[in-house]
Amino acid sequence: MLSLFLFALLASAAQRSAVDALIVDGLQVGFYGQSCPEAEATISDIVNNEIAMDRGISPGLIRLFFHDCFITGCDASILLDESPAGDVPEKESSANGFTLVGLRTIDIAKSTLESMCPRTVSCADILAFAARDAAVAAGLPSYDVAAGRRDGMRSNMDDLPGNFPVPGHHVPRLTELFSQRGLSQEDMVVLSGAHSIGGAHCFMFSNRIYGFSEEADVDPSLDPEFAARLRQVCPPRNPDDDPQQAPKVKFDSQTGEKLDSAYYSELLARRGLLTSDNALIEDPQTRAMVEAFAGDDAMWQQKFAEAMQRVGMLDVLIGEGKGQVRKQCRLVNGQEQQQQPQLPWFRHQQRLPWSRQRRPRRPFPHHPVADLINGFFRGFH
Repeated sequence: MLSLFLFALLASAAQRSAVDALIVDGLQVGFYGQSCPEAEATISDIVNNEIAMDRGISPGLIRLFFHDCFITGCDASILLDESPAGDVPEKESSANGFTLVGLRTIDIAKSTLESMCPRTVSCADILAFAARDAAVAAGLPSYDVAAGRRDGMRSNMDDLPGNFPVPGHHVPRLTELFSQRGLSQEDMVVLSGAHSIGGAHCFMFSNRIYGFSEEADVDPSLDPEFAARLRQVCPPRNPDDDPQQAPKVKFDSQTGEKLDSAYYSELLARRGLLTSDNALIEDPQTRAMVEAFAGDDAMWQQKFAEAMQRVGMLDVLIGEGKGQVRKQCRLVNGQEQQQQPQLPWFRHQQRLPWSRQRRPRRPFPHHPVADLINGFFRGFH
């Protein structure tokens, strides 16, 4: 995948703490320097204001960026409420759905930039900038984001099953999925460190604390005291439970609002929440990486920024004739003339100035096998 791109590493002063930019042919740092010079600063201000009101926005934006780029590339397809082809959009997959956090922030950034520089800054670039700003707000040194992405015009929930890492995966499958996207096993371990902030709903790891096997009710690889605390927070699952009401547990109970390498120390202490977290210390190759990152926070932060830059290059749409620059991130251009996306994620249900009545959408058919597969994703972030 990455062999399709031409890379050049920008040199910087030795004393600079920011990570150098990896430049893709067609993407460039400072892309909006002439067309919308205040774009990056405006997005940063909005992201910081939103995070000041809700710390959960920070992991939410990083996750939103990753979920977008890992499926069909960094084209803002995850933001679409409607698919022009009539497909069920990515947003409605159980990998996403009610668990998506940060959509309101992207809406605010887009509407603000449209008032400043109409039809100029793509939603895909806004998402990339916002993810960087969210990481910096959580304690990561700043890094450059090359821009010039254009927005995709398709979004299909069916692209996710079988192509996206899920909480029950082990290292061989995780490595395979990342390799298919042009990312290394080290990238996979590094990006897992985003779990130093955010959390997971109880049902995403309940299999490890209830009915683990015929021999043990609790996964023996979990620290017993940690498992006991989890059982106090998370009652046994009930088939009638509402997923949206499920309790959540922080991935890192020590420094859970700081993007740092403490996540790896938690793994070594047998306090990883998900099967996919714990898998990193069970495989000899990835365990060695975990041990290295646990002992060197600066090294991990550097590698995390570089991995985020690589993720931001996946299957980008560049240049005229490729995609579009959406006027609204939730709809492809043209759709907004007929309908207005609902904004159920807004905390106060505000309606933006461009609000109009949205036509009812026809119900999409569901298949029980597809529902089962998608159910495995539900609630993870």
